[in-house]
This record gives sequence, C-alpha cells and structure tokens, in this order.
Amino acid sequence: MCVVHYREPRSQSAQVIRDSKCRCPADEVTCSALEKPERVEVAGCSECRHRTLVFRVATALCRANSEEIDLTPNSPQIQVHTYNRDMSSIFDRDSLNAFCRHTHAEVRGASEGPLAGLSCGIKDVYDIAGFHTGFGSPTWLATHAAASRTASAVQRLLDAGAHVIGKTHTDELTFSLAGENAHYGTPINPNAPGCIPGGSSSGSAAATAGGLVDFALGSDTGGSVRGPASLCGVFGMRPTHGRIPLDGARPLAPSMDTAGWFTRDADLLQRVGHVLFASKPGKTAGFSRVFVAEDAFETVDVAARPALDSAASRLSNHFQQVRSVRLAPHGLADWVQVFRPLQGAEIWAGMGEWVLTQRPQLGPGIKERFEWAAGIPVESLPALRARREAIRATLDDLLGSDGLILLPTMAGAAPRCASQPSAMEAFRMSALSLLSIAGLAGLPQISLPWASIEAGPLGISLIGPRGSDEQLLAFVAQLEPPPS
Repeated sequence: MCVVHYREPRSQSAQVIRDSKCRCPADEVTCSALEKPERVEVAGCSECRHRTLVFRVATALCRANSEEIDLTPNSPQIQVHTYNRDMSSIFDRDSLNAFCRHTHAEVRGASEGPLAGLSCGIKDVYDIAGFHTGFGSPTWLATHAAASRTASAVQRLLDAGAHVIGKTHTDELTFSLAGENAHYGTPINPNAPGCIPGGSSSGSAAATAGGLVDFALGSDTGGSVRGPASLCGVFGMRPTHGRIPLDGARPLAPSMDTAGWFTRDADLLQRVGHVLFASKPGKTAGFSRVFVAEDAFETVDVAARPALDSAASRLSNHFQQVRSVRLAPHGLADWVQVFRPLQGAEIWAGMGEWVLTQRPQLGPGIKERFEWAAGIPVESLPALRARREAIRATLDDLLGSDGLILLPTMAGAAPRCASQPSAMEAFRMSALSLLSIAGLAGLPQISLPWASIEAGPLGISLIGPRGSDEQLLAFVAQLEPPPS
C-alpha cells in the first residue's frame, strides 16, 4: 500500500468542501518498498483553488511488485490522510527542505502565554497526538502507528502559546552529526549554502537560521543541537541531562539524551527555556569565573582560530577571573573513546532488535555505525561508566557554582555537502572531541553565533554547572552581541 497525504483546503467553507469530498494532493507518496519517497505535487484544484507545487509525474512505479500505482485523488489504491488546519502551510515557504512532508503536523497553541503567536518547528523525533513520528527513517515510519499523545516538551510549548507549523527533518534514526539523510535529503544551510547544516537536528537548525520559524525544538545526545547551531549560525542550547521530560520522544542513548532548541536571539532562547523547564524568570546570572579550555581550542582549524579567539576574548571580558585549563589529562580524544562506546551500546540496546527484525535500508555512515555498535563488548561497559563518573566529578569540582567553561562549539565551519566518507568521518571525530564533553558530564551548554569566516558561521560555547540552566540563559541574554 502506498500512502498519499492530502491537505484539506484552507477556506472558510472548508466543511462544505470536505463534505463534497474535494481532495487536493499536497505533499508526497511514501511506500516501504521505495528506496526514496516519490514526490506527488499538483498545480491546483478546480473546486477549492488550493495550489501546491507543480505536479510532473502522474503515476509512480512500486519497486516491490512492479505494479503501476494510480495516484489520482479518488484512486482505491491509496490511503488518504486529511489535515484541517487554518494556518498557512509551511510548504508554501519552505525552500530549504527543512520540514517533513511525510509526517506533517500542524497544531495551534494556546491563545495566551509567554510564547503566544510564535511559530516553531518540531524535530521529527517528538510525538504529536494523531500524527506519525518518522525518526528520519522510512522503515520506522512504516512500522509504527500514529502517536496517541503529545510529548510533554511539545505540549509545554503549545500551552505557552506557540504554534507548531510542522515537523523538521532529522538524520536517520538521529545517528549522525552531518544533517544528510539518504532518504529525505539534506536541509539547506541558509548561512553556508552548499554546506551541510549539521545534525541530527538539521531541519530545526535550518528552519531557524532561514527565518521559517521563530524557534525550533531539537534533541541533543552527542551534539545534535550544539553542532548544527554552530554550523548554521544560530543560538542552540543543550540543557542539564534530565531537566526536560523526554516522554514521547524517540530515545537514542537515554543516559545522554536531552531536548534542545534553536533561536536567532538570546532573549527568545531564554523565554523558550523557561517554558521547557516550567520555571519562572527571575534567576540572575552569578558567574564570576571562566575557564578557557586550551585543549579544546587546540582542535580548531587554522582558518577558524583567529575568529574564535576573538569571540573568546570578548566573552572573557565579562568575568572577574579568567583561567586557562586543560580539561582532559590525556587529551579530549581519550574522552571520545569513553563517550562513543557508551553511546553505541545504549543505541544498540534500544534499537538493535528492531534493526535485525525490520532490516531497514540504512544510509551511508548510519549502516556502518550500527554494525559497529552491535559489536561493542558488554564486559567493557562497567569500566567505561566508572570513567564517565570520574569525568563528571572532575568537571563538577572545576565549575563549582560560579564557574563556566569557554570553548569552541565546533572545530571549524561546515564541510561541503556530499563530501567523501573519509572526510566526513574525520569531521565527526573532530566534532565529538568538543561535543562529548557536556554529553559525558550531563552539563548545560549554550552555543552562541558570535564568529564567522568566509566558509561559514562558527559557534563559541559556554558550559555551566549542573542545574544552572536558567542562570546560564540569563547570563547569555544580558551579553552585548558582537558587531555584525
């Protein structure tokens, strides 16, 4: 069975038109037998005048049985899902491929609240009642029913007045930092066209950077908010592990998973944070010390170092005490070797059986990482967990209650799309040397879009003490942004 999604016409007489069975093809066809979704788009409907993009293909060939599928609106071979929303469709504006056509969801928020009237995109790992969660995988979409309830994090945004205008693309099963999905394509990086947006919260970062939404929800395990925030030139926050409920969100590695979000300004970053934390504004920033992570800055690309050094200098001026430190006694690459197998073992424990049973056609890089995760020896995990606890204790002692760690978010600007696999693997390992710090320790981190080079944006980051999320947001909100 192929599935065609239709959007009901946006007009005051929608009920009458719906009763007359007018249907306008809106987005695309999906079929578990297809390697990639086939797009189905039409010029318009004579009854309701709802227009979508120009339709070029009248039929699609199902590769499973070589049967020609009739895609006309009243075909008995298709299953129709209807949406009845009065908000303007994001697909009329999404030139970035940031939003999912295959799991589209629109939900209007409360009429009043701290986020009233703001638009947001939701990473396609969060459940929205009545809609499917695709998790960046056609096979996952085909093997899971629509959600029966909305994820708590999404519900908090809706209750605060934010309007969900769509679900945003994610890397396949969120197991990537690149933003390139073999099944659904790569969202365009608005501030570095031709370069990757970063992942796995690729669509959320692109939608925010491109002004399609006021803010967007993502998730962060190994850097999936912080990395894209840096590469796309927006603010991004990973909170203290456990601060925001993750019920109704697809897990990757639960002991490291967090929600996260993107904005274009620090004030909104703080406002969204208070909603997600269910806390009230009022906590003031109380940070007097900053620790400049020398070993983190040593990983930075030569071309990016001057811009990041300048951003670090501007930030350092806001502290009474500035001290250079080396975080990892044996190098940050040593911490990556703690992070990766712990993360991989949890991923395989959570999804291994599904992968073996459903045998999804995993994309490049994703396939190899799942094969690697399957072979992680269980007996190695207790020692790795002990090392993680030691790293957490070291960073907690360093930060105290009034310290911050200053470091580059990423080692450089975004690589070009469709780079060689070896280059992308090197990019991934370089990124993890910086992103795994907060991931291992479970600490809050904000990436600020305070630097750039000709190749694209660069983020500078602050990691705060455990549980200091609101204070960290307040500190960033009161900073004077650098001159543009």
